[in-house]
Amino acid sequence: MYLWLKAFHLIFVVSWFAGLLYMPRLFVYHAMTEDVTGHERFQVMERKLFGIMTIAAIGAAVFGISMIAINSSLLSMPWLHAKLALVLGLIAYHAYCLRIIGRFSVGREKHSHIWFRWFNEAPALVLIAVVILAVTKPF
Repeated sequence: MYLWLKAFHLIFVVSWFAGLLYMPRLFVYHAMTEDVTGHERFQVMERKLFGIMTIAAIGAAVFGISMIAINSSLLSMPWLHAKLALVLGLIAYHAYCLRIIGRFSVGREKHSHIWFRWFNEAPALVLIAVVILAVTKPF
């Protein structure tokens, strides 16, 4: 049973990260768009992607919590505490993406495409750290 939970956790994590990595790329292109049709197109794409990545985030959380519920000794492992702290950061990043979508929708987003290119790097760095923690369990 535990391995099934882990498999589904990984499926949802991969899906969530796909959204976390692609959403800021949409922001880059949206920030560069100057025509109304382009803005409207990106707004639709961003809303739909946000919905998909939210479902994936919820799935990742449900299966992750399920694994902890089955094996509560995981909570005594420091590497998991570090991983969960990074996950909280990802949740904040996810929520901030929603805020950006809202600002774009009312024409009040002020960040440049260059800022969004840097913003795009954060989830990739967290992904590296989370994978290293989960695989190597260094502490």
